[in-house]
Amino acid sequence: MPIQLSFDKSKNGDHALLFANNLKIALAIEYCTKDVEISVNDDFKEPQLLISDSARLFDANSILRYAKNDFEGLNSAESHYSLSSLEVILHKKDVPDQHIAECISKSLGVYLKSIEEPISATKLIIFANTYALNPQHVKEHFPNLPEKVVKALLVAEKITPRNLAAVKKTGAVRIAEGHGIKPQEESILPKDNERNILITSALPYVNNVPHLGNIVGSVLSADIFARYCKARNYNSLFICGTDEYGTATETKALEEGVSPRELCDKYHAIHRDVYKWFQIGFDYFGRTTTNQQTEIAQDIFLKLNKNNLLEEQTMKQLFCPVHKGFLADRYVEGTCPKCGYEDARGDQCDKCGALLDPFELINPRCKLDNGVPEIRYSDHIFLSLDKLEKRISDWVEKSSTEGNWSKNSKTITQSWLKDGLKPRCITRDLVWGTPVPLEKFNKKVLYVWFDAPIGYVSITANYLKDWEKWWKNPDNVKLYQFMGKDNVPFHTVIFPGSQLGTGDKWTLLHHLNTTEYLQYEGGKFSKSRGIGVFGNNAQESGVSASVWRYYLASVRPESSDSHFSWDDFVARNNGELLANLGNFVNRLIKFVNAKYNGIVPVYDEKNLSGFASLKQNVDEILKSYINEMEQAHERRGLELAMSLSARGNQFLQENKLDNSLFSEFPAKADAVVGVGLNLIYVVASLIGPYMPETTEKIYKMLNAPAIRIEDEFELIILGGHNINKAEYLFQRIDEKQIEEWRAKYGGKQV
Repeated sequence: MPIQLSFDKSKNGDHALLFANNLKIALAIEYCTKDVEISVNDDFKEPQLLISDSARLFDANSILRYAKNDFEGLNSAESHYSLSSLEVILHKKDVPDQHIAECISKSLGVYLKSIEEPISATKLIIFANTYALNPQHVKEHFPNLPEKVVKALLVAEKITPRNLAAVKKTGAVRIAEGHGIKPQEESILPKDNERNILITSALPYVNNVPHLGNIVGSVLSADIFARYCKARNYNSLFICGTDEYGTATETKALEEGVSPRELCDKYHAIHRDVYKWFQIGFDYFGRTTTNQQTEIAQDIFLKLNKNNLLEEQTMKQLFCPVHKGFLADRYVEGTCPKCGYEDARGDQCDKCGALLDPFELINPRCKLDNGVPEIRYSDHIFLSLDKLEKRISDWVEKSSTEGNWSKNSKTITQSWLKDGLKPRCITRDLVWGTPVPLEKFNKKVLYVWFDAPIGYVSITANYLKDWEKWWKNPDNVKLYQFMGKDNVPFHTVIFPGSQLGTGDKWTLLHHLNTTEYLQYEGGKFSKSRGIGVFGNNAQESGVSASVWRYYLASVRPESSDSHFSWDDFVARNNGELLANLGNFVNRLIKFVNAKYNGIVPVYDEKNLSGFASLKQNVDEILKSYINEMEQAHERRGLELAMSLSARGNQFLQENKLDNSLFSEFPAKADAVVGVGLNLIYVVASLIGPYMPETTEKIYKMLNAPAIRIEDEFELIILGGHNINKAEYLFQRIDEKQIEEWRAKYGGKQV
């Protein structure tokens, strides 16, 4: 005899009730004892059993009893309980959680002590009702269910339209412990048995506004590495500040009609605000015009003098008769003797890149007032680098190898050593500077390029009294320094030579990371000519700091000069950040909010056939990322971080996360969601050094704390965790904006 069954597909019914009904009908099919042919009628949307035109059943309990032909004990306490457990489902919204929990406990503790064949219809009804109330609890209680029950569950899960939007959201946080970033201490000091890393970036000149090339070459590069170290839970200190002494500052103050101190105060604030907007996370940002600078620099000077490493020489200098002051090399301009460029500086030609002596310039002039410089002679103190050459050379060979200096750092340093080191002047005829602590030279100051690198030490001393625990602790501290290539010899020859010459046990340079030049649209940055984007311009653009940081890191000139391009800037924002990272994060978080009411389902990665392969892919990316970042290969590190985001998008595509998967394959959908959210969590940790604000937004959406950068992919976000609403990480930039920016910052190219 043929009979027809239909499942409950009511759209407005409570999910637990729908599931209980469908499970009972699926059980009816599995346990049917009648000699009938069963077919499923999909035309009906409510549960029913059609025997003939005049014989129908509409109650799922009755359908199960009829199919199993089991009507025993209808007046028993067990049978009455089967109906009362259904009542709990029918009125679930109005029943206190405690009462629901008591119902589940009573079912499992009294009526369902075991689920073994043969099973009565009454027990199957109680099982279906209890399972609908709390599937996970029942699964844990009965890890091994009869085969027919398992089959019925699979059918019910596939048939029942899922609607988890009504699930109560509590804001609960369920994150696996032991994966966090250690809290930052108020005063960071080296620690025994830990990796202690001291990080500095080249001290920016105080008398200008930094442009994008300055920013990526020093402070941003150092910040990315410092954030990486902290995200790996290395004990790290990141120090920087403005370089404020010297001829350039004194001359600029004359130009602006203010005192050197007023000029320094003005530009220190400008630098501080620019770096704050760029989210450069210094542990301390100081300045070189402090008492600590005077004390430490003079101490180094006097120890060098005591060790017979200083000597007197008479030096010819250029003097401007108009403003009556000696000229720093950079304040002498003229025609380059190498290439004929008419606006070369006394220290370097911006067109051909040649290092120059100001006396080599053709038709030299004072940059400040166009006065014709005069040659004058003055006695000065020289650092006897020739006496230190062997010690410096031996140290360079050891440090550059062990510290894996960047290639250009080694090349530039070797070019100095190859020519043989000569005594170098370390004093100047100025007022604005660290006073020379010798009576004969008390009207002179220390030359800024002897004095400035000592600023790293004095700025640390302003940060904490125990500065020597960082700077005179070579056995426990590794020094990492970041800068543009023009600063290399002062950090690989002069500064370490001065340290070695004192005889003190200094923390010397371990890793030097230098960049080439960032060009602007095929030319050079120039404030005077209005060419290029400077720190304050980036803020005025309306584009977030995260996008600027991302772009600068992606074109970081690590091995050769690179170029800033507005076309490329917009393309990377729209194509990489928006379409790759933004799409991955927002797509999944929106889905979880729409389908799961923002609650991470209890998931099992075993329900994903490709999980092992995915984990292997992610682990390989993590291993490569860490390897590259340990060497401060930041451009490659960013590429790997974004490749993990792309892998996340691919993961969602491969598993076809959509409404159909959610409704028809719930176990797999839950696993995709759980694993996918954990992928977002890992991606957020990897992009954190590059885009800290974006990472914070992702953590906020995930309702999760910051996590360290892990060696392997782990599932840290657990089932039952509540996430927040999705927010847009990036905004599309209209391509029409390109020409506006190009015209605004194009200036006049050389």
